[in-house]
Amino acid sequence: MAENIYPEFARMLKRADKERLLRQKGLVVWLYGLSGSGKSTLANAVERRLHADGRYTQILDGDNIRSGLNRNLGFSDEDRAENIRRIAEVAKLFLHAGCITLTSFITPLRSLRMAAREIVGAEDFLEVYVRAPFEICAERDPKGLYAKAARGEIAQFTGKDSAFEEPLPGDSATVIDTAAAPLPACLEALHTLISARI
Repeated sequence: MAENIYPEFARMLKRADKERLLRQKGLVVWLYGLSGSGKSTLANAVERRLHADGRYTQILDGDNIRSGLNRNLGFSDEDRAENIRRIAEVAKLFLHAGCITLTSFITPLRSLRMAAREIVGAEDFLEVYVRAPFEICAERDPKGLYAKAARGEIAQFTGKDSAFEEPLPGDSATVIDTAAAPLPACLEALHTLISARI
């Protein structure tokens, strides 16, 4: 089967052509953190801010992707890895269309984040850890997931039954702490980070 696949790139318009048209540089902003940390809230807020700046954007959100493209995947280690692989490949497609792509996924393991970075390309990958302690996320619990996990209704819940690895000192991740700063300050920090790269 693989021997009959011939990727076609040479005759296609280049990324630079599309970026000139859009007057921006494509970028993948990989927002990750625990459920309820504020990833989606930040992604939506900064997208509106960038749109007001005249920027072309697209959000790839965990729940949206899992209800469509990745609806056949569960939460085993293998499925989590495939979830991230597919998302990174889709983000790379948007990147090559000159789009500022905002992703919002828990991405609990360093190995998964490294895999996403490798697929997208380090120079176009802005890794942002949206930090909030498990206890704060459980208090927020916007989707009621922490309550369900406490009742044993959700298996492999990240931070409880399934590991979440914070970035190590020296990692390339930028940290935005939504427990320590209000949304406007977090939004301003993220907008500044993105604006410097596009």
